[in-house]
Amino acid sequence: MIISEAEFSAIALKVCLTFLIVYMLWIIYNMGKESKAGKYGMMIMFIALGAGFVSFVMKGILQYFFSR
Repeated sequence: MIISEAEFSAIALKVCLTFLIVYMLWIIYNMGKESKAGKYGMMIMFIALGAGFVSFVMKGILQYFFSR
């Protein structure tokens, strides 16, 4: 089975972005742990630093639902 370049790009984008987002979440968690941030500090870090990729994921979800 041979897939086209566009199909490969779409699959690779989803897979690579998933790993990148998980890695970024781990970095945020590690920063909070090393700085000895409490529960509230950790929550603020995840909200502030995670807002960028959350909006990127939401954009993809909205595009999927509006294209149907």
